[in-house]
Amino acid sequence: MAFTGFGEAVVDFYDGLLADNSKAYWEDNVAIYRRDIRAPMEALLAELEVEFAPDFGTGKVFRPNRDVRFARDKSPYKTHCGAVIEAGRGGGAYYVEVSADGMLVGGGCFHLQSDQIARFRQAIDTDLHGPELERIVATLCEAGWEIKGEQLKTKPRGYSDDHPRIDLLRHKSLYAVKRWEPDDTLHEPACLDRVRQAWREVRDFNTWAADHVGVSEQPRRR
Repeated sequence: MAFTGFGEAVVDFYDGLLADNSKAYWEDNVAIYRRDIRAPMEALLAELEVEFAPDFGTGKVFRPNRDVRFARDKSPYKTHCGAVIEAGRGGGAYYVEVSADGMLVGGGCFHLQSDQIARFRQAIDTDLHGPELERIVATLCEAGWEIKGEQLKTKPRGYSDDHPRIDLLRHKSLYAVKRWEPDDTLHEPACLDRVRQAWREVRDFNTWAADHVGVSEQPRRR
């Protein structure tokens, strides 16, 4: 199925789910989810995989159910629909999601394991790969991206306070996101062009992550 835009009910569906995150609401509205959200997201990802998946990783649409086994919040359903192309968590990712807030795209190093953090900092510490990441991050900021990620409050062990890239070294994860509020484009074929262009902007970041962080060799944390 060719991507033609998300359905008109996508925002109302998630507004309703925010107000009533229950099995009853879900079952009453699951047909809307499948038609206006899930099917378009699968179509969007299929078209983007042609350009972004062959040299990077595999694509998937995340399931709508939350894993609540270890969570204080026992709400059963996610209040967004997300999809990703990645080789493995942390080593770069092309991400997109829709929700009541509109659309979000992202890329970079999400949820790093300890071995990935070590490689991430080793690369930043070098005079070749560290400045390269600085330039990538600065370019994304200039293009309207938000730079996010978990950070230490103090310097990481083994690095000095006056390291030229100490702010980057404090990161335990580092990624970029760009957002659009709900608008007509969300429901049109042009939404594909919006995501494609955004993912092209974050390509250098993902390439850096794949080259210098890579996939973790450790089992995933729960």
